[in-house]
Amino acid sequence: MDEQLKVKTMQEFMAEGKQPEILFWVGSAGSYDDRAKKISRAFVKLLNRANVNFAVLGQEESSTGDVAKRAGNEFLFQMQAMMNIELLNGYEIKRIVTCDPHSFNTLKNEYPGLGGTYEVVHHTQYLKELLDQGRLTLQGETYKGKRITFHDPCYLGRANSVYDAPREVLAKTNAELVEMKRHKKTALCCGAGGAQMFKEPEKGDMDINVLRTKDALETNPNIIATGCPYCNTMMTDGIKAHEKEDSVTVLDVAELLANSI
Repeated sequence: MDEQLKVKTMQEFMAEGKQPEILFWVGSAGSYDDRAKKISRAFVKLLNRANVNFAVLGQEESSTGDVAKRAGNEFLFQMQAMMNIELLNGYEIKRIVTCDPHSFNTLKNEYPGLGGTYEVVHHTQYLKELLDQGRLTLQGETYKGKRITFHDPCYLGRANSVYDAPREVLAKTNAELVEMKRHKKTALCCGAGGAQMFKEPEKGDMDINVLRTKDALETNPNIIATGCPYCNTMMTDGIKAHEKEDSVTVLDVAELLANSI
């Protein structure tokens, strides 16, 4: 097996009587969606590169319940949440890192009310931490001269005011960072939040993801950077709608970092 992709489960840590530094919450997209799996793999490579002692729940991990809650099924959300909380508390988990802002927001803000209080960190914040501590170092040549624009995920930015970490991480790649007109607090949604990801768009002149991709394309980028698997899908579909697949790529911050090492 590839050493870079070595992952231990919480069960294995418990069997050894040890606790990991962090629990990596993979999330539904990062576990099942083929595109999002690449983000999970890139992040795992970075964790192993920085010698982080981390674990995943593996088959014990269930959906955080974000989609059920946003779609209005509070009962299903609470059932999913209680199951996860019982498991996390049983393992005495203190710190959770996830690549999914939806999981991040739910674990951080919705779980405490149901008895699950943890320090929850988005992967861009954690990568910034590893870079600041010198546990990760970049070559900084891969993306030199490239133009990157960052799309703020709603549940990372406006819902939790995390704007700087992803940009500071991207700045380390030595690429030229260009901001869209609507960014940070005024950023437009990609169109996938609130369980919209799983339904057909409503009638209108233009799908939200196509409109948001238009914002990004106006910066004339080589790469649209995201920090969310849902945004990644929506922006990728947007690129196809604008027929720009040949000139613009959509990559997660973790992928950009993994490629720079």
